[in-house]
Amino acid sequence: MNRIAPTALYQEVAERLRQRIFAHEISPGSWIDEQKLAEQYGISRTPLREALKVLAAEGLVELKPRRGCYVTEISRQDLDDIFPLMALLEGRCAFEATQRVKPAELASLKEIHDQLENAAREGRIDAFFEANQAFHKRVQELSGNRWLLSVIQDLRKVLKLSRLHSLSLEGRLQQSLDEHRAIVAAIANKDAVTAERLMHDHLLSGREAAAKVDSKSSKAA
Repeated sequence: MNRIAPTALYQEVAERLRQRIFAHEISPGSWIDEQKLAEQYGISRTPLREALKVLAAEGLVELKPRRGCYVTEISRQDLDDIFPLMALLEGRCAFEATQRVKPAELASLKEIHDQLENAAREGRIDAFFEANQAFHKRVQELSGNRWLLSVIQDLRKVLKLSRLHSLSLEGRLQQSLDEHRAIVAAIANKDAVTAERLMHDHLLSGREAAAKVDSKSSKAA
């Protein structure tokens, strides 16, 4: 493993660990071996601990007194609590984006939606997922509200700890595509109230689909 340059050391360490956690290379609930990681990265324990404090502030790890550091586990209740909040926040983003959007910006959003259409038509779930992430991020950016963007980004980091993938549920990909089409249409029509409602409902239907996937997985186990 490549050693890390000393510049902004703890931020670089935090980013590397963040990506490993998102990729589930370090599994939710697992203990983080600080000594082993420090040896892998060729650094002292001090910048590693500073990095873990950053991740703890983001909700990705938990620092437990006399027990060490553990990757956060996301429960069903956590998801039930987070998604309605996400629905409110992203719905507001859609509302503000609709009020502010310029023709060129709307065109950029439609380009991302075209990627969703193509991925759905070809049955490429991973590509659809990536385009979906880009679509939501673009709406957030178009809102022009940096505070909304900051809170949503923090919550989405926590959601990445969950392996649940709503798009694997039969019929959900097409349903999600239809929901995106309606959102784009509302934004294009400058109907902020409808855009907000549609985005809100879109987030909640995603949680409902993920819950069904979780239920099926539990029964199969």
